[in-house]
Amino acid sequence: MLKIAASNRLSFTLLSEQDAGLLFEVDQDQEVMRYLNGGKLTTMQSIVDVFIPRMMQYRSPAQGYGIWQVRRLEDNAYIGWVLIRPMGFNMASPSTDDIELGWRFKRQYWGQGYASEAARAVADAVLGNNSNVQFLSAIAMPDNAGSIGVMRKLGMQFVKRYLHRDALGDVDAVLYRIEVPQVETK
Repeated sequence: MLKIAASNRLSFTLLSEQDAGLLFEVDQDQEVMRYLNGGKLTTMQSIVDVFIPRMMQYRSPAQGYGIWQVRRLEDNAYIGWVLIRPMGFNMASPSTDDIELGWRFKRQYWGQGYASEAARAVADAVLGNNSNVQFLSAIAMPDNAGSIGVMRKLGMQFVKRYLHRDALGDVDAVLYRIEVPQVETK
C-alpha cells in the first residue's frame, strides 16, 4: 500500500468504505457544495449508496488511487480530502496515462493554502509510484475561482470548457491539465 508522507502541515490516510462519516461531514455545508451541485447537502444514504461504491471502483491502495483524508498535524483536525483516480474511471476504458486530481475541504479551512499543499503531496506521491502517467488533470465549474486557483498553483493550464457528463449529473465544467515530466530510465 502506498503511504503518503506528511507535508509541512498535513497528514494523509487513504479512506475506505468504513469512512462514510468523513465524506458526509465535509458535504454538510451549502458553500462547500455550491460549486458541485448548487449547494445541496449530501445525505448519508447517498454517501453509502453512491459515493462509497464509486470510490471503491477506482480505489487502489497499491497505486495510491482513492480519496485521501487530510488532517492538520498541529491538532489532528480533519479538514477535508483529496481524490486521485484515472480520468474516466467509470467508463468502459479508463485512462491509464491521465490522472484526475480533486479536493473538497471544510469551509473554515479555505484560503489557507491547505488544498494546494495537500493536492501537491498526494499527486507527487501517486505520480512517483505510477511511471506511466503523462497528464495530471482537474475539473471544476467555471466560476469556482478557489479551485481554479489551486489548479494554477499546481502549474495546470486551462484546456477547455465543456459539458462534463457524469452519472451524478452533467455540469458545465472547465478542464485544467499539466504534463507530467517523464523520467528516463537507463
